[in-house]
Amino acid sequence: MLKMTSDEVVSFLADEFPQIDDLGLRVERLEKGRARVRMPFQNRHLRPGGTISGPSLCALVDVTMYLLILARLGPVALAVTTNLNINFLRRPAPKPVVAEARLLKLGRRLAVGEVAVFSEGEDEMVAHATLTYSIPPTETGEPQTGSTDYRDTAL
Repeated sequence: MLKMTSDEVVSFLADEFPQIDDLGLRVERLEKGRARVRMPFQNRHLRPGGTISGPSLCALVDVTMYLLILARLGPVALAVTTNLNINFLRRPAPKPVVAEARLLKLGRRLAVGEVAVFSEGEDEMVAHATLTYSIPPTETGEPQTGSTDYRDTAL
């Protein structure tokens, strides 16, 4: 079950992390163990050679997974990225990019997921990332959630 809708997650991010607004991200889908987020094309996302930069893709990946975790747990501002591993597979075209995140494991202290990134309208991935987030305990010291495995969640 989701504890926050996409509108609630976007509102929370606007309040807690207004710098994210600069990316212009748009949540297209948010469900139990999956999210799809679009980053519009902006010239400032380009690197020399006319391709979307690695830092822009990393930001998209990180925010996409974070909002998926927020939707599942509720407004947990202190959930933090402990690991982000990204493989850049091919040159992304200078156009919008789409991140499709999947939550693989949501445990008591850690969340693990993966994100596939595509140039808009293309089938081949431009990047693939795996991420781990640390989930802080509640004020009483209790975990935020029980363990849930999402590996078999259908898209």
